[in-house]
Amino acid sequence: MINRPLYLNKLISYKDSEQLIKIVTGIRRCGKSTLFELYKDYLFKNGVASRQIISINFEDADFRNLLDWNNLYDFINKKLISNKKNYIFLDEIQNVTGFQRAVDSLYLKKNVDLYLTGSNAFLLSGELATLLSGRYVEIKMFPLSFKEYLSALTDKTNLPEKFNNYLNFSSFPYTLNFNGNKQQIHDYLEAIYNAVILKDVVKRSKISDVARLEKVIAFMFDNIGNQTSINNIRNQIQRDNFRIDVQTIENYLSALIDSFILYRVGRYDIRGKELLKTNDKYYIADLALRNYLFNREAGDFGHILENVVFLELLHRDYKVSIGKIGSQEVDFVAQSPDGNVEYYQVSQTIMDKNTLQREIEPLNKIADHNPKYLLTMDYIDVSHRGIKQINVLDWLVA
Repeated sequence: MINRPLYLNKLISYKDSEQLIKIVTGIRRCGKSTLFELYKDYLFKNGVASRQIISINFEDADFRNLLDWNNLYDFINKKLISNKKNYIFLDEIQNVTGFQRAVDSLYLKKNVDLYLTGSNAFLLSGELATLLSGRYVEIKMFPLSFKEYLSALTDKTNLPEKFNNYLNFSSFPYTLNFNGNKQQIHDYLEAIYNAVILKDVVKRSKISDVARLEKVIAFMFDNIGNQTSINNIRNQIQRDNFRIDVQTIENYLSALIDSFILYRVGRYDIRGKELLKTNDKYYIADLALRNYLFNREAGDFGHILENVVFLELLHRDYKVSIGKIGSQEVDFVAQSPDGNVEYYQVSQTIMDKNTLQREIEPLNKIADHNPKYLLTMDYIDVSHRGIKQINVLDWLVA
C-alpha cells in the first residue's frame, strides 16, 4: 500500500471526535478504501481491538444484503460494544438505499466514531446534507500527486522522465503495480472510465442517451484549460450532426463534476474582487484518462501543465479560481487554507522573450503585494520584478 500521510494525518486528527462524521470523497480508485486500511492499521497499533472495528465496503457482493438502510442499521447495531469506542467504516455508502437514515441513526449513538467514503458528490447533497448540517467534515481525496507518485518509486532520479511517466501512465495508485505495461494500464483505465461513467454518471443521473454524453465528455477532455461556454459545447456537438440542447449539456456537466472526473473552475475579477458568471475552465482528475479516451498522448503540453498545477493546489487545500485582470488572464488565483492569496502563471517555457513578457504582464498589473509565481519546465530560478520563477517539478515535490 502506498502511504498517503496527507490524508491519513487528517483522519488521525479527527479520531474520537464523535460529534463529527468523517466523510472521504473522491473519484473511484483514487485510494479511499486503502486510506481506511492505513487508518485501521494505525488504530490497531494504538490499542484498538479488532472487535471494536466494523468495516463494510458496499462494492463487495458479500454485503449485498445490507444495501437497504434498515438491514444495515440492524446489522451494525447488533455488533456495537456498549462500553467501548466503536469505529465504523462504511465504504461507498451511496450504494445503500436510504443511507441517510442509517447514518443519522448511527450518529446519534454513544461511543460511535463514524467514517464514510463516497465516489459521488450526491453523497453530500440533499437529505444527508440537511440531516448532518454542521456535523460532518469532508476530506477531499485525489489520485496521487507527483510527490506521492515519487514516494512510491525506488528510483527517484531523473525527474523529467518520472514526470512523463506520471502523466502518461496515470496517477491512479494501482497503476504503479503494472510497471509501465501500457496495455495493462490501458485496460485498467478503461475499467475506471466505464465504472465512473456508467455507475456514477449514467446510472446516478438516469441518462438514457450515452452517445450524446460521450460527445460532451470528448469535448471537455479535449479542451482542458480552455475557456468554455455551454454554447461552445453545443455548437461543436451539433457540427458533428448530434442535436443537443443547453439544459442537457448542463445536466451532463453537473453529473461529470459530481463524479469527480471533471472540475469546474470559475473566473475571478481581481480588480473588481468578484466571481464572473461566464467562460469557466475545466480540468480532469487524471490526465492518462484523456490519453485513454483519444488513444494517444495529448500534445497541448501547456494546458497539461496547468491541469497538474491546478490539481496540486487542490491537494494543498487551496481554493482556486481563474484570474481576470483587465483583458488579460492569470492562470490561477489561489487562496491558502489560512486565507492568504497567491497568483500563479504556468508555461512550458519562457526562454523566448515574447513569451516571458506575455506571461508576466498580467501579474505586473496586479496592484497588491501577494506572492506571484511563474511555474515553467525551465531549469532556472529567477525573479522578474518580484515574480518568482520556479521549475514546476521542483515546486511539485517541495
